[in-house]
Order: sequence, then C-alpha cells, then structure tokens
Amino acid sequence: MSGFPKDAIRILKETSRTFYIPITFLQKELKHSVASAYLVFRAIDEIEDHENVDNDVKHTILMQVADLFNQPFDSEEYVKILGPTKDQMPEVTLRLGDWLRACPKDAQPIVMRSAYEMASGMAKWSKANWNIRTREDLDDYTYYVAGLVGVMLSDLWELYGGEKTDRELAIGYGRGLQAVNILRNEKEDLDERGVSFVPDGWNREELFKYAEENLAKADEYMTHLKKRSIILFCRLPLALAHKTLKALKEGREKITRAEVEQTVEEVQTN
Repeated sequence: MSGFPKDAIRILKETSRTFYIPITFLQKELKHSVASAYLVFRAIDEIEDHENVDNDVKHTILMQVADLFNQPFDSEEYVKILGPTKDQMPEVTLRLGDWLRACPKDAQPIVMRSAYEMASGMAKWSKANWNIRTREDLDDYTYYVAGLVGVMLSDLWELYGGEKTDRELAIGYGRGLQAVNILRNEKEDLDERGVSFVPDGWNREELFKYAEENLAKADEYMTHLKKRSIILFCRLPLALAHKTLKALKEGREKITRAEVEQTVEEVQTN
C-alpha cells in the first residue's frame, strides 16, 4: 500500500485477522480508505471494550470523541479527552488522528460521519451497560457496532467503484458478522466483562436464528456487487462467518487456522 503509512498496515495486521487480507484485495483509493476507516473504528472500539475503564467515563469520552468527528479533527483535543485513561489505551486508539490523516480526502467525510455515529452509539450502550432486553435493542446495538460499517463500505463502493447497493442489505451484512461474534464470545463477554448481548427470554437457538437471518441478507447483498475486487473483499469475511456459525453449531469454539487458510484460497479462486 504505497503512499500509506507503513506502520498503519502493521497495526492493521496486528488488530484484524478478518479484515487485513480482504483489504489487500482492493484497489488503491479504496484500499487506503477502508484501511484507515477500519483503524479509526478499531480505535473507538478499544475505548468501548476496555475492561478497566468505568462505564460513565467511557460514555463521557465517547460522546466527546464523537463531537470531534463533526469538525476538522483536533488531535491535541483528542488526547485531552482521553485524559488519564490514555495510559491504558493501545497504540491503535492513541493514534486515531494519524488514521484519519491517512484517509484519502474524498473518503474522509464518509468515514468521519460513520465514526461520529459509531462513537455516539457506543457511548449510549456503555452508559446502559449493554443491557440488551429486546430484539430491538439487539438490532440497535449491532447497527452501531457493525451495521453502519456496512453502510459506510457501500458509500465507499459507490464513491470509488460506481457500485450502488441496498442500505438494509448492507446493514444485514454487518449485523450478521456481529451476531456470529456475539455467539462466539458469549461466555467470554459474560465471564470477563459481565455483559450479555442476548435479549431477555432468548436462548442460544434464537441467537443462531438471528445470525442466520442477517447472513441471508449478506448473501443477497453479494448478488448486487459487480466489481471483482469489491466482491473479493466482501466474500471473505462472509465466508468465514458462515463457517464459524457452522462450527459453533457443531459445538466447536471457532474454526481452525487451516480452515481459515483454505477459505482464503477458495474465495480467491471461485
């Protein structure tokens, strides 16, 4: 990815097993836009996920960070907002300003708009201690952490690839991946963070059904794409989600490294 910070690619590789490879399939402007957007989102996500930061503090930080995305981003102000928590934050979070600067100018408004929405939504759910009671709550939460990423990607596909896609299907794509993550990490989230993303009265079966419904929308989303590099990008995370869901149904915790490698190969040869 020439013309893009080399260490950004290193951090991308360290922080995302799922998205690093598909990003390499994209052409230059898209590659740089999606890579910087991913790092921005990851930076915000690490604040929301931090085990040692109080929920009210997270809410305050995320709301103030959200406001920064509504104007030219001020890195000094950002460091002030993080305050004492900055000593606990990973590099990807501390360098949020670098990732925005690396984003191609045409794509910046799209990424900033989505980052504002994500930070605001995560702030709301931090304050509520991710207390998901209903399907509507689950839809709301999965929209803010993943569905809106689907919408942002669709905006980038249109900007750089002339691809027009359906917004609801794009949200379903993001939600489907997130639902698989929730299923995979259900025990860990409860044990380590005391958080459950499962609505009241739901059992694991209903969560599987929720994931399947959204992955079906993702499958339909794929049928509308025409540009090969974009199809390749979208195909890999979706194929991994389908295989992970199948493994979870079989009682396995995740798919094996060999299965991941085989999927990467399949996606590129089909």
